Amino acid sequence: MLKIAYHPIYKYELPKGHRFPMDKYDLLPQQLIHEGTCTPENFFKSTIPNSKHFFTVHDIEYFFDLLNITLSQKAVRKIGFPISEILIEREMIIADGTMKASEFAIKNGIAMNIAGGTHHAFSNRGEAFCMLNDQAIAAKYLQQKGLVEKILIVDLDVHQGNGTAEIFKNDKTVFTFSMHGKSNYPFIKEKSDLDIPLENDTGDAEYLSILKETLPKLINLEKPDFIYYLCGVDVLKSDKLGKLGLTVEGCKERDRFVLQTCFDLKIPVMCSMGGGYSPDINIIVNAHANTFRLAQDIYC
Repeated sequence: MLKIAYHPIYKYELPKGHRFPMDKYDLLPQQLIHEGTCTPENFFKSTIPNSKHFFTVHDIEYFFDLLNITLSQKAVRKIGFPISEILIEREMIIADGTMKASEFAIKNGIAMNIAGGTHHAFSNRGEAFCMLNDQAIAAKYLQQKGLVEKILIVDLDVHQGNGTAEIFKNDKTVFTFSMHGKSNYPFIKEKSDLDIPLENDTGDAEYLSILKETLPKLINLEKPDFIYYLCGVDVLKSDKLGKLGLTVEGCKERDRFVLQTCFDLKIPVMCSMGGGYSPDINIIVNAHANTFRLAQDIYC
């Protein structure tokens, strides 16, 4: 059975004036259940995990400054949210969802988190709505439990996974691959193990050609025994924070190719949803829902 991490806290109510599509975290599971792609039994509720799991990735001083809300104003501005206890609790619960979903992926071949993809969180700071790097935390969680050895992170969000790249820059057991908009945030990028920057308005045909040429070769070379997939839908042409030109069908084909590749090669994959900022919330929800529809079609 496809297992999906979800918690009502994912839809955090931001103060007025802060525009971020939090509604999708409620609307997406509702849509999946309404259309029959999922049932309530597919979803599990994540909780606050033991803090020790964060210390494998994040500096202790940074974590406790975050937890105690003693970050500098400069650090808070980089995150982009007003910091609060419930917001930090939300971030910890998201990370727990990704950790637990990772174990479900080993058991079932695939698992998902309705949220996650907080790839702008560095070891010692947060950026761009990201405070704790869920896939990085979960990667070290699996390794420390002895469940996997070599991990590949496939980051196809429109923004480079700069925090993830920094965290694993000296770790040969985790290979970071980011395919992103060249002129999108972050404007000063970190160095992933493999970066593919794309020009503005890159469309379906070029995007998919590059991905289909790159991913199988990368898997063959690195031979991962687990894959994290960050499947942001901010690659869409309609996205207000992205500069690429994919259609919803192109984005769906991207997901189909990644998931089918993992299935065919029998490599467990855990998916975090990442970004999506189209003005029409229905486009965001439908594009994200496609990932879950494909997971059910391919794996179940």
